[in-house]
Parts: sequence; C-alpha cells; structure tokens
Amino acid sequence: MGDPRRVGIVTQLRRDDGEPPYLVRWLDTGGESLVFPGPDARVEEPRAGGPAVAR
Repeated sequence: MGDPRRVGIVTQLRRDDGEPPYLVRWLDTGGESLVFPGPDARVEEPRAGGPAVAR
C-alpha cells in the first residue's frame, strides 16, 4: 500500500535551477531529509511569500 501521506516544508533548494533534490522539514516529526519527489508527490509553490510545501 505505500507510505502514509506526509506534509513538509521545502527549506532549501540544492540546485540553482530549482530541480530536486529538496531539503524538506517534515511537519509530523520536525526532522529534515533530502527528497527526490516521486511520481505521486505533490510540491506546491509558495503562497504570498510563504514556504513551498511538499506532500
């Protein structure tokens, strides 16, 4: 069935062109990890100066 849905904040882009990997701080644990989003991931653009969100 796959992993449960997680929500995190993209805290850092690792490439100048904005492509993955992204450093993400997970809201459920507060931990950070380097993420290469898969085909079922959703990365939202920041809203009005807010952070980008990875789902």
